[in-house]
Amino acid sequence: MESFLKRVVEGNSDDDSRRYFLRFGKGDYKRRFLISFSKGSKVKIKGSFEWANDFVKFVRENKEVVFSGKVLSREKLPGKVGRKKSGSFVYEISESSLEEFENAYFYLLDCDSGDIVLKVKKSLPKPGQDSKKIDDKFCSLELELKYWDEFKKAFFWDVSECKKCFIQHEINIKEIVMPSDESNPDKIRELAVRKGNIIRKIECDGRVEEKRYEFEV
Repeated sequence: MESFLKRVVEGNSDDDSRRYFLRFGKGDYKRRFLISFSKGSKVKIKGSFEWANDFVKFVRENKEVVFSGKVLSREKLPGKVGRKKSGSFVYEISESSLEEFENAYFYLLDCDSGDIVLKVKKSLPKPGQDSKKIDDKFCSLELELKYWDEFKKAFFWDVSECKKCFIQHEINIKEIVMPSDESNPDKIRELAVRKGNIIRKIECDGRVEEKRYEFEV
């Protein structure tokens, strides 16, 4: 797999990866998409809320496990009992393979298969949160080392080998191109193309470097 951010910086964005940029207008946004790891006998990874779905996707692609927690869907799912909250339908699940919850809006889920342990907080942060208050431990993964190479390719593809790493991103939106054939404000926001760059600030075993990626999403 490829994480949503890797797809964006490599010019392969899709609807799933674009969604994480919809809330950004023109301007600079510091300390976003936080992610870190520490590597010992196992690898411990932590991230801000944007990584939750990709963490779940990684787990599902690498092992058959069952999940418990909350699934958020934009649409009401037939045959499922959920409650509506803040524009989404919330479904409480237990010991689920998620086959009946494909393409959900957000997965706020836990799992524990021994060699993979996932924990995600159960309430999304409020929009417009101060960048200094963004929770860099919203979701966490603990992996045995045999999974590390695949995880690194997806999430830390441009990071040198190290024991500890923390990455934050500065999102610079320089231009927003509005669709010319749409009048619905919600659709305009959804379809608008954002252009700019991402400054990826990597702290790796105490060494700090920055990488800049141009993007259009």
